[in-house]
Amino acid sequence: MLTTLTPEGVQTLKNNPARINEVNREVEQLGASVKAQWAVLGQYDFVNVVEAPDEKTMARVSLELGSRGTARYESLAAIPIDEFIAAL
Repeated sequence: MLTTLTPEGVQTLKNNPARINEVNREVEQLGASVKAQWAVLGQYDFVNVVEAPDEKTMARVSLELGSRGTARYESLAAIPIDEFIAAL
C-alpha cells in the first residue's frame, strides 16, 4: 500500500507521531496486518506491506483508512514470485 498524507494528515502526524502505530493496530482490527513499513521521500510518504486474507479485507482496510481524509492510499496486489512463475 502506498500512502500520501493530506495536509490534515501531516498535521496529525506532527502533533502525534505515535498515531502511525495506532493506525497499524486499527488495520489489525480490520483483519489485516502490517508486515513492514517505511517512510519515504518523493511522491509517496509511506510504503506499507500489508497482508490480508483476501481482496475484500484489503478493500475494507483501504476504504476505512481513506474515509478519514488524512491520507490517500493506493493498494497493489502482490503475488509471490514463485506463484507468479508457476502460473505462467
